[in-house]
Amino acid sequence: MGRDLVPRDLARSNCHDTVRTRTELSRLLGCRRFRSSTVNHSSLLLQPDSGRLYVGARGAVFALNASDISSGSSLKIEWEASPEQKQHTECFNHIRLLQRFNSTHLYMCGTNAFRPLCAYIDETSFEMSSPEEGRDKCPYGPSTGYTGLIIDQQIYTATKYEFRSFPDIRRNSPSPTLKTEDAPTRWLSEADFVGSALVSESANSPTGDDDKIYFFFTERAEEQNGAHSGGSSSRVARVARVCKGDRGGHLTLQKRWTSFLKARLICSLPEFNFHFNMLRSIFFLPATSPKDTLFFGIFGLEWKNVKASAVCRFSLAEVQEAFQGPYMETENSGSKWKEYSGKIPDPRPGTCITDSLRARGINMSTSLPDDVLDFVRRHPLMSSRSSPLTGDLCCSGGPPTTHNECLCEFPVRCAQLPLSSCSRYTSCYDCIFSRDPHCAWDGGSCVDVLPHSNRSTLIQDIQHGSRGCENYHQAVMQKSRSVRVGDDVLLQCEVTSNLASPVWSQDGRDLQGYGLSSGVRTGTDGLLIIDAKPEQSGLYTCYGAENNIRVPIISYNITVQESTSTERPLHPLPAPLLPTSNLLNPQNMEALYLTLITILGGLCIVLTVVLLYVGFCLRVGNRGKYSLRAAAASYPSSKRTNKNRKHRSSSNMELKTISSHCNGHANGSAKHYNGDIQNGGLLQIVPGEGYTTSISDSPPPAPPLPTTPNHQSPDCEFTNGLSSTLPSMLRRINGNSYVLLRQSDSANTSPNGYSFTDELNKILEKRKHTQIQPRPDESSV
Repeated sequence: MGRDLVPRDLARSNCHDTVRTRTELSRLLGCRRFRSSTVNHSSLLLQPDSGRLYVGARGAVFALNASDISSGSSLKIEWEASPEQKQHTECFNHIRLLQRFNSTHLYMCGTNAFRPLCAYIDETSFEMSSPEEGRDKCPYGPSTGYTGLIIDQQIYTATKYEFRSFPDIRRNSPSPTLKTEDAPTRWLSEADFVGSALVSESANSPTGDDDKIYFFFTERAEEQNGAHSGGSSSRVARVARVCKGDRGGHLTLQKRWTSFLKARLICSLPEFNFHFNMLRSIFFLPATSPKDTLFFGIFGLEWKNVKASAVCRFSLAEVQEAFQGPYMETENSGSKWKEYSGKIPDPRPGTCITDSLRARGINMSTSLPDDVLDFVRRHPLMSSRSSPLTGDLCCSGGPPTTHNECLCEFPVRCAQLPLSSCSRYTSCYDCIFSRDPHCAWDGGSCVDVLPHSNRSTLIQDIQHGSRGCENYHQAVMQKSRSVRVGDDVLLQCEVTSNLASPVWSQDGRDLQGYGLSSGVRTGTDGLLIIDAKPEQSGLYTCYGAENNIRVPIISYNITVQESTSTERPLHPLPAPLLPTSNLLNPQNMEALYLTLITILGGLCIVLTVVLLYVGFCLRVGNRGKYSLRAAAASYPSSKRTNKNRKHRSSSNMELKTISSHCNGHANGSAKHYNGDIQNGGLLQIVPGEGYTTSISDSPPPAPPLPTTPNHQSPDCEFTNGLSSTLPSMLRRINGNSYVLLRQSDSANTSPNGYSFTDELNKILEKRKHTQIQPRPDESSV
């Protein structure tokens, strides 16, 4: 068998673990399943003689029909942990050991919520005995590496027995209990056990050798700092052995193994210095002679982000040769390892009791000399390493068997599968490429090799998977297609093997589908012809290239036709428009027009408001002017005639109310009266404390001006302090109004000879001594 599961060319390219074909679970042929409410079906024991398959799960043990595990004839023993122990994580009873103890009973051990227990099972009644202590036989947890065997009613186990203990290989009662040494040289370093096996080397042995138990594990390599590193990983795969008849030493190595030795297992690609150091599982294939015994290991790689696996085959003869080689030793307090070059004691350390030793009086290990035992104590590691075998065959046929099935365990179920499904391979190449050891090509179909007694006519190539089908001609499916010039055409090709690559040819000429001017593109879904041309007409064939062999899958006869006149011509494509600015786009123009209209409308509204405001101000200014001439015109004509001459000087007097916001003429501004410019005669009446009317009330109409009496004395005054000698009478106005008196006479003095300034000063002087009335009728000066 080869050292890896995948072809060598794939293993050499980063060790891809791609499977050739995949099958859905629902499409498995002959698959039978066993389901139960329990989980973690981790322990299997097949008994061909009784036709039973024993399954150890979490909290239960099942007895199934080995011919059909899906039948309802299963038996069950429930062995749960107590309710108090189930309150914690993983506090269940996981069955870790399930072995035959004798001809009538089985023996099982469970974790029992981190308190291991063991019990016997009566195979006939399928009943469990009372549990017994199992701390030295079973690990505490369900995931701890563990292996166990029962040989001649003696239990050999290897695991980490306690939470903080070191890994150990032990043999329990009734024989003397033995275990590995931990000082001064620890025999095991963080070991993770995966399997064990008994090899009956005493059968037909010319030297009278003893049977041996082999243990397989992965541990931390303490010798990796020297020349024997053999890789960059700090963990390596090991095989250790002990003798079945070992009884320990008398004084040295008392209750310790005297035959313990270990060596390294190599599973690698030496040309790339690529090592698979993590041992996952082991399988022993016994033979008639112990030296012909083979074992197969599944190895893994954990290096950075690389995940890969391989299967390596080893010969027991090479392992025995490694145990007969040189030893390793430590120097400088164990910091450096090297090959031991000194004298080796006699008898050879680590060997079992043979006829030659018995002849010397050494019948048991307790009789071995102390120097031999002390050497074993300090030199448990061998310098030689066991390398895998390479050969022409992956699996030999062997004698016919009763059940040719594979039993698979899953966390929640068990599945029973036939070893071969040869009917799935429909062609010679498919049968040969599969490299299935149970299948071969008989010239017409892929058949199972086991029922055939004469296998000389069967074609099988397990090692290379490429020879034997040279004269086989497989019918190829052909299709015809007609396409027009300029069309794109996809030619599909389904490759069933994940290890095959599609290859296309046109009229026997290989196509390269990645050129810029090739006109074709190839992919996993087929071949794409781009913009078909008349010269691309021809026979296209798809091949599946695997193991340097091309197998035709499908052919296409492609005809590229010119467009005929009877066909309706295609409408010519419109000429491309000249590039234009986005601003001249119709939609953009419409938006621009709306924006301009909105702006103009806003300007019109603003101008309208301004004009209305100005007009309102002008109207308010006109209402605030009063003309004495107009008021006098409302009097009767007789009175107006008699008094016309007396008050000529007052006929041009204008009264203006200065209020709100339209003041009209400014103070001191020049006015034209009767063609003359008058600058000055203004009198401002300061608002008093009288009542004010609402702004909204319209002013009362101007009353007619009364005549000014001539007989009043200069001392005659009104109640508001105004002298009666003022040249004109003032109408009663609101207290918050301003009254301007404008005289058009050239003389600015009163008729009584007082100047206007003197009269005003006199009035202001009296105002200082006059008590202001609470509600004056007129404004104050």
